[in-house]
Amino acid sequence: MFNALLVEKDEESGKTSAAVKQISEDDLPEGEVTVAVEYSTLNYKDGLCIGPGGGLVRNYPHVPGIDFAGTVESSSDDRYSAGDKVVLTGWRVGEAHWGGYAEKARVKADWLVPLPEGLDTRQAMAVGTAGFTAMLAVMALEDHGIKDGPVLVTGASGGVGSVATAILAALGHEVAGVTGRPDSADYLKALGATEIVAREDLAETTKRPLETERWGGCVDAVGGAMLARVLGQLKYGASAAAVGLAGGADLPAKVVPFLLRGVNLLGIDSVMQPYDNRLRAWERIAKDLPMEKLDAMVQPATLSDLPKLGADILNGQVRGRVVVDVRG
Repeated sequence: MFNALLVEKDEESGKTSAAVKQISEDDLPEGEVTVAVEYSTLNYKDGLCIGPGGGLVRNYPHVPGIDFAGTVESSSDDRYSAGDKVVLTGWRVGEAHWGGYAEKARVKADWLVPLPEGLDTRQAMAVGTAGFTAMLAVMALEDHGIKDGPVLVTGASGGVGSVATAILAALGHEVAGVTGRPDSADYLKALGATEIVAREDLAETTKRPLETERWGGCVDAVGGAMLARVLGQLKYGASAAAVGLAGGADLPAKVVPFLLRGVNLLGIDSVMQPYDNRLRAWERIAKDLPMEKLDAMVQPATLSDLPKLGADILNGQVRGRVVVDVRG
């Protein structure tokens, strides 16, 4: 028996509840690899799963946690052996398939990636899905060419934005971080931001499809009207890598920036990335992300903390990365 944060649904009332309970290995879903989980993280999707409405959960009972890092306990796949360190992000783990908020997880071998040299399991989850997504966005900008001038990061004080800021700064780029929290300025500057932009400055709508060229690229974790505004401020041939929908799924943009400035809008999906791209991203994280900056981003937690923290992240009260030690 081992501990897990179990979300259960009362069939009569339809309400869900989350609590740490004991489950057995026989309860785990099917998969080729069983992992002794060491760390997971708290992301917005996890907050939805833990919350009273159940959010993205498809089947009950359910173990949330959209990523994890740990040690292989057993494997029927030749690619992994007992004792291997591994990391998992994506593939609807924590939504359709039981996730990382348990001391053991069983998953398909194809979903895993070997932990790169230079990263331990705690560091991997200090990066987590948010940091993995941030690196995918940076790689996409690089593939299309980052232009001179500051690279804008929207939602900079959140999980994706924090890591994107640190990575871009470590690579030698000027970084302008957008935040709606004035108290985050020192935090973002410690991560390497050279300029702080108030969210209100980009939240205002404008009828002009093109504005003064300001940004050499953008990692956008907000979407919606803010992304539309940014597109009109990108330099000629620059790109915006869009990773989030916090500002809404609609994009009230004009076609003019694409035609007259040749800007690129790059959609980033971290869920079903090919193995080679996942491995490349994690190797780049180990190489290019200054690990000493992770401590400034990390808030430690345990399984028992998660019901409250799940509500906090939905209310916008969580900054940086919540790293969950699931080992009891």
